[in-house]
Amino acid sequence: MVVTYNVNRAILILMPTHKLTAEIINAAVEGFEQQKLRIDAQIAELRAMLTGTPTEPATPAVPKGKRRKMSAAARKRIGDAQRKRWAESKKEPGPSSPVAPEAAKPKRKLSAAGKAAIVAALKKRWAAKKAAGKTAAKTQQAPAAKKATAKKAPVKASRKAVKKAAAKRPQKTAATPPAVPATTA
Repeated sequence: MVVTYNVNRAILILMPTHKLTAEIINAAVEGFEQQKLRIDAQIAELRAMLTGTPTEPATPAVPKGKRRKMSAAARKRIGDAQRKRWAESKKEPGPSSPVAPEAAKPKRKLSAAGKAAIVAALKKRWAAKKAAGKTAAKTQQAPAAKKATAKKAPVKASRKAVKKAAAKRPQKTAATPPAVPATTA
């Protein structure tokens, strides 16, 4: 006896119910569980794409194996060793301790003679730099001054000539009639 269903235009064929054994049922259950895990993983991936954060599947992961158990004596030995290490690290170093911190070196001090020598060297260096700057400035100013005076002389002369001509023009124009005849349209 086979039962068929029409689901979304696809035909779903179910297994016959009268020949089911325990092995077949167990195999079917395992297959469906694997399909469910695969579908849950795909759903989790899609949700992660939506929110941008990874999400855990709804079903818990199957444990990979049993953890090793430690005996009480082994736990006690490990605890004692750790407490001993902590005690050593917390203990203040004494005078007989081989790992005593070294004393800090005293700060170096500059003597008055050393300071005077440095000041004298600086003054000498600045004096040489100022002297070099003054000689460079004089060499740059000398040609520039000559060029400036050469340029200013013709400008002053041309201004004086313009002023004299302007002063004479109104007198001449008042005495003589205009040279251009008026045009009639």
